[in-house]
Amino acid sequence: MTNDYNVIIAGGGRVGFQTAEILVDRGHDVTVIERDERTIDELADEWMVTVIRGDATDPGILEQAGIDRADVVAGLTGETGVNLAVCLAASELVPGVRTVARIERDVGDAYTRFVDAVLFPERAGARVAANEIVGSDVQTLSDVTGTLDILLVRVAEGAPAAGKKLSEVRFPDGTLVVSDDDGNRVARPETTLTPGRQYVVAVEPDVVEEVMNLMRG
Repeated sequence: MTNDYNVIIAGGGRVGFQTAEILVDRGHDVTVIERDERTIDELADEWMVTVIRGDATDPGILEQAGIDRADVVAGLTGETGVNLAVCLAASELVPGVRTVARIERDVGDAYTRFVDAVLFPERAGARVAANEIVGSDVQTLSDVTGTLDILLVRVAEGAPAAGKKLSEVRFPDGTLVVSDDDGNRVARPETTLTPGRQYVVAVEPDVVEEVMNLMRG
């Protein structure tokens, strides 16, 4: 069983880079499409990720990025029109693929007829962008805790930790399960990680993937 997503991000600037970095930390497979050669060089210097140079509105470039295997396509460039065009091209190539578009200003639900979710990162932050890309099974609850992630994680059926008490699960150092499954009390050693229920977890970035493997499979 796996809950990893194959994500294509159009735009390797600040928002795209930070969002991709968070998704990789959570164990997802990310490909970035970027037009600007300088930005591509910066991505190569800073971080190991699959980067494709080209225009993400071009179906040929999307196919080169593996659109046929993608679960989500996110247009995160600084141009609303480009982001919507990327999402529409992706939907045409792979009907049913989840699409997420960054917009330049908060206009409510004006664009949701065209894409599955819209982002206004200037208010939301990259962690919220990552939430929208992979849906609601893993959500970041705070964007003001430095590098520490405060996550709301739904335990997956068949995951290694599913059905076990906290005292029975060997979480890595740097992990703290905060809430019980009803969210009304602090988790205790006897708290059971029930499949389908959500738990608040504080986790350091270098162990996020290991925690996700335990709780999501």
